[in-house]
Amino acid sequence: MSRYSVARNYADTLLALAGREGAEEEWLVMAGEIASLYRESSAFRSFLHTPRVEPEEKKRMLRSVLGDRYPEPLVTFLMVVLDKRRQGLLLLMEEAYRELLNERTGRVHASVTLPFEPDADFRAELEAALSGFLDGDVVAEFRTDEEIIGGLVVRVKDRVLDGSVRRSLQLMRRALLEDVEASGTARHSDGPR
Repeated sequence: MSRYSVARNYADTLLALAGREGAEEEWLVMAGEIASLYRESSAFRSFLHTPRVEPEEKKRMLRSVLGDRYPEPLVTFLMVVLDKRRQGLLLLMEEAYRELLNERTGRVHASVTLPFEPDADFRAELEAALSGFLDGDVVAEFRTDEEIIGGLVVRVKDRVLDGSVRRSLQLMRRALLEDVEASGTARHSDGPR
């Protein structure tokens, strides 16, 4: 079973727990906080992975730090993750949880890259346009990359819609090179006269 499949199973369990509390969206935020801590803090990652600290001590420390901030079922879930030594999948679990929640609510997550920082009105207009195009309520994550020159790049799951000026220039360049190669080959095949 792939790492993502395992993470998705855990995320499915987490979503079921959140559903019992009627707090799927809130738990997404909390899962994101824990994933961010894991991603950004090498000390936290080291603590979770080190064999120098006994698993029971890790759980006791985590419970004392997280117990007041997060609901008991979520803290208990994290204890099971530690027991099963799946803490290396925390980032994938958060990603899978988000995907499962999006599927359940009919939302579509899109990553949008623009050559500039969009204002709130532009973001709302683009999300509305993408919602119509993708037949779902689009929640977009915006990124800035000046190298795309103009236009935009939209990623939805494994689909990429590249309407950037950079991509257009790349396609033009490829077409011109193919034309040059084709005309050069035609000239040489005629031979000397």
